Amino acid sequence: MTRKLFGTDGVRGRANTHPMTAETALKLGAAAGRFFRTDGKNGHRVVIGKDTRLSGYMLETALTAGLTSAGMNVLLLGPVPTPAVGFLTRSMRADLGIMISASHNPAADNGIKFFGPDGFKLSDGAEAEIESLLEGPVAAVEPSDIGRAKRIDDGRGRYVEYCKTTFSGRGTLSGLKVVVDCAHGAAYRAAPEVLWELGADVVPLGTAPNGSNINDRCGSTHPQAAAEAVVAHGADLGICLDGDADRVILIDETGHVADGDQIMALFAARWAETGRLRGGALVATVMSNLGLERFLEGRGLRLERTAVGDRYVVERMRAGGFNLGGEQSGHIVMTDHATTGDGLMAGLQFLAAMVETGARASTLARQFETVPQMLKNVRYGAGSNPLAAEAVQAVIAAAEARVAGSGRILIRKSGTEPLVRVMGECEDEGLLAEVVDEIVAAVTAAA
Repeated sequence: MTRKLFGTDGVRGRANTHPMTAETALKLGAAAGRFFRTDGKNGHRVVIGKDTRLSGYMLETALTAGLTSAGMNVLLLGPVPTPAVGFLTRSMRADLGIMISASHNPAADNGIKFFGPDGFKLSDGAEAEIESLLEGPVAAVEPSDIGRAKRIDDGRGRYVEYCKTTFSGRGTLSGLKVVVDCAHGAAYRAAPEVLWELGADVVPLGTAPNGSNINDRCGSTHPQAAAEAVVAHGADLGICLDGDADRVILIDETGHVADGDQIMALFAARWAETGRLRGGALVATVMSNLGLERFLEGRGLRLERTAVGDRYVVERMRAGGFNLGGEQSGHIVMTDHATTGDGLMAGLQFLAAMVETGARASTLARQFETVPQMLKNVRYGAGSNPLAAEAVQAVIAAAEARVAGSGRILIRKSGTEPLVRVMGECEDEGLLAEVVDEIVAAVTAAA
């Protein structure tokens, strides 16, 4: 059974345009309700969280209508991070968790992500079954079985308290100044609260959402403002979250930006030294830098690579019994603590390393020398498939031959946007730029 509506991270698109319409959300809610309410009984629970996009109100209401029409009881959390939904789905004994968010995408986009009762994102197979239910009419329950909906006021507070328990540093964050950029997104209240309550001197950025400024020149995809704030305030660390706070980019005291690869390298090395790293491996995607792989190999550890998408990282972690994984983009998955990427918890783990070692962020955030890497995106039109063009395939094959032995080429379609991502790594930066530009030109011509 194949999926057409679901991508690598739920259903995503431009708000008020298929599939991100109220009509589709209503049907999706009804289908999900039918999928999880298999015994025909009342009492089944769904928790719904969202980020701060204006369209979240529309989708939240439509999903609620669909779910209650299928006999599900809905608990509305309001704006909370994606990992909070995973945590609360399990802790509140819900049958289903839903996060309304397009993560790092612009405010005009939105998305719907599903979590199972164990707090993990649904499998491809489960999503395909829900999608198949959309093809039939909405199967409404009897009037006496219609579900209820209510607001939950303490969801964020529950998540805040749990986050604090994951901080493993001795004592508190007292004496550390931390800039936290919440991207005007889902963690705009939770992240500063956690850091302040643990004792840090907090400089908050991106904490004034207005429905349309999420990820707008801020957060993990635009860390420049936070980097400037770190230097200006003499902060010890900058934590940049994205719109739903499931990813993080860190900034050291000099303003230098550290991506997910450097963060994972630090955690893997520290966890291996203390016997905490299960399976002797880190799980990451094909996008992670070759330098990370070499760093791990030098310590007798392995890099297990997956397809792009934190869901595939988590699936591999669960299948292999690993407890650390993530993506270069900043999804850091620590299954000892969370069921999905959690930017705030990753930031706390980094701060714990600073407290325990006494080292500055600039020392801890530079674990290995990266192999020169270049990533460029090419947007393509609806119905277009530029990677199928023979001319494009020929250029890619020639590029792969030229970098063989000293690098690699990775070409893929984005699972969340109509983009072809062209990534290359090579010790020779001049050659790298040349082959990437050649591929980009070929893809652009065919798009």
